[in-house]
Amino acid sequence: MRPIRWLPLILMLFVFAACAPKSGGGSGLPFFSTATPLPTAQVSITHAPDAQAAMRRFLEALKTGDYATMYSLLSKDSQAAVTQDVFSKKYNDALNTMSANKLDYEVLTQLLSPSLAQVGFRVIYRTALVGDIQRDMIARFNLEAGEWRLQWDDSLILPELAGGNVLKMDYQIPARGNIYDRNGLPIVGQSDAYALGITPGQMTPKSEVALVSQLSKLCGITQDEIKARYASAAPDWYVAICDASTDEVKGVLDLGIGGLTVTPYTSRFYFNQGIASQTVGYTLSIDPAQVDEYRRKGYRGDERIGQAGVEKSMESYLAGTHGGTLWVVDPNGNLVAKLGESQPKPADSVYLTIDRNLQYYTQLAIRGFKGAAVVIERDTGRILAMASSPSYDQNVFDPNNFNNGYLVGDLLNSQDQPLLNRAAQGQYPLGSVFKVVTFSAGLESGLYLPETTYNCQYEFTELQQYGGQILYDWTWQYCQDRLAAGKQCDTQSSTPSGLLTLPEGLMRSCNPYFWRIGLDLYNNNRAGDIANMARAFGLGAPTGIDAVAEASGNIDIPTNPIDATNQAIGQGTVTVTPLQVARMIAAIGNGGTLYRPQLIEKIQPVDGSPLTVFKPEAAGTLPLRPDNLKLLQDAMRSVINDPRGTAYFRMIGLQIPVAGKTGTAESGNGKSHAWFAGYTLANEQDTTLPNIAVVVILENQGQGSDWAAPLFRAIVETYYYGQPPTVPWFGPIGNPYTPTPIGGIPTKTPKPK
Repeated sequence: MRPIRWLPLILMLFVFAACAPKSGGGSGLPFFSTATPLPTAQVSITHAPDAQAAMRRFLEALKTGDYATMYSLLSKDSQAAVTQDVFSKKYNDALNTMSANKLDYEVLTQLLSPSLAQVGFRVIYRTALVGDIQRDMIARFNLEAGEWRLQWDDSLILPELAGGNVLKMDYQIPARGNIYDRNGLPIVGQSDAYALGITPGQMTPKSEVALVSQLSKLCGITQDEIKARYASAAPDWYVAICDASTDEVKGVLDLGIGGLTVTPYTSRFYFNQGIASQTVGYTLSIDPAQVDEYRRKGYRGDERIGQAGVEKSMESYLAGTHGGTLWVVDPNGNLVAKLGESQPKPADSVYLTIDRNLQYYTQLAIRGFKGAAVVIERDTGRILAMASSPSYDQNVFDPNNFNNGYLVGDLLNSQDQPLLNRAAQGQYPLGSVFKVVTFSAGLESGLYLPETTYNCQYEFTELQQYGGQILYDWTWQYCQDRLAAGKQCDTQSSTPSGLLTLPEGLMRSCNPYFWRIGLDLYNNNRAGDIANMARAFGLGAPTGIDAVAEASGNIDIPTNPIDATNQAIGQGTVTVTPLQVARMIAAIGNGGTLYRPQLIEKIQPVDGSPLTVFKPEAAGTLPLRPDNLKLLQDAMRSVINDPRGTAYFRMIGLQIPVAGKTGTAESGNGKSHAWFAGYTLANEQDTTLPNIAVVVILENQGQGSDWAAPLFRAIVETYYYGQPPTVPWFGPIGNPYTPTPIGGIPTKTPKPK
């Protein structure tokens, strides 16, 4: 008998007890003995837990994609019916197909019984393609071991999925947007293209000469490198060389040269074998680890997406807006219901600040070296060229390209790191270019005046009292080199500079003078002056450039005299990026404004006005008094114009007024890095082109005046003339005008545009 059936009997007993006499009557005995009290009834009631709380735990786990926690909340029968992997896949597939990138929920009402519960809840799926999908549903729970467990089936994802129905999205994907230079010349766009290679056995001695010559010009590869590729190949092997668009390859195809093997394909094509490849970036198929992320954004999952540079940072513009129709499909593949739809929108085109011709010749200038070059519009922050060497051809990443299987492995495994954007991510000691910072810190400290003199000799012995070694000026090394060659130290570059004022110290790049400034500042409780000035000049911190990744570099406050002297000439722990240096040099030239470097000129939709247009953004001001800034500018001009200046010889005949600073930085591994940084003052001539700042670094190449300065000159001349009319002493840049003697003047100097 159930306990509840005893309740009437108990109540009757209480009534009888109340009516019974308290003392003897009848037989003389009480019905209940007053000597023995009645036992007190104990009733225990167990309350079921809150089913709404269990519902919230389930939905919160769904919101964060924690399928394991969701599965742990299912009833035993539900877990027996579906494995955790299948359960997780059902939810993940549904959310991906819906393009649900966010979820909101609300728990509504509940009905409870001792072992069963029903909870009403609302789910709103926020989707990228078909808007919000809202459903009100009922969840049923069992009480198991004192906890509510969910009775689950597919209808708790969406009611429409009951009975084995599934979701299907029909996608509409716009063509990817093009990338242009500032003048509207294509850098990246859809194009018919050709994979070019050589079959050695099909060449004759005559055709070999013509073929190697033509491919060298077209592909930007030296003839020796092309020959090295097929030197050990069997006669019938295919040797991949490069790729080209229809227009680029037409002249070569017309020649019908034996040995050339051509395979056509259609592709998102990077013209000229990659203009600014490290800056523009490339596309790849979506990585399996990224598929869920992109499906939730409305991608189908098989698209190619930007993986570096502009292609990655401008993905939302270049990919356009995907469209789609979301269907419910029954187990037989029949369409059951349409849940929503959207129309695609065309992709936008991205116009860069880069000038394609200048970029092309800047790349040519540093080709064959490891290094970087940056050209920035001096008074706005526009990046006109950003080159990193070695470069690479983004077209090899396209699986439609026949050369993909031959060349992509070599690219990815190259020890030269061609994918690294050395212009924005390379971190280098700045060497003597850093002296513009030390010069400024010395002046602003008040410890040094323009007329302060120093006798610049070979040796700097002042660190010996602190346990340091004797340091030597750069002229000493030149002298040693001449002596080793059997010559005398009787040239300007191999004899001590002698007595110098502070501006002359910068013009001659006298190491001992700047070691003395660093040591004096340290010993006068101004150890942080140079570091603080460097940071105010934009060194040792990201520039804030858009579209590409950048490194920070490093500027420390020295903690001892030796570190202080090293820092004063840009050595020790000092590291900077070429981009930071270009920005700094531009600020010196424009009167003190640090502009944020920018790469995006405009973003242009198919119809209508641009979505965004370049606008200069001032990010800081050099902390120099006007008279001190003028002294620095004049000193940098003397580097070029004074016969004793370290760049004078390399700039003879340059028709564009420039100011600059040479730099030779000890690398710690092999030869020194060669630097040159400078800016133009073309406003002094009849030209409408804006002024520029240019920085060149060549890794482990030697003296900045010997190697980097001639390339600076070639880049400046290209900007104003369209091509470099002067040939550096070590060889031509691209396809220049008539060669001139080393250090000479062009036979015909073009006037600035």
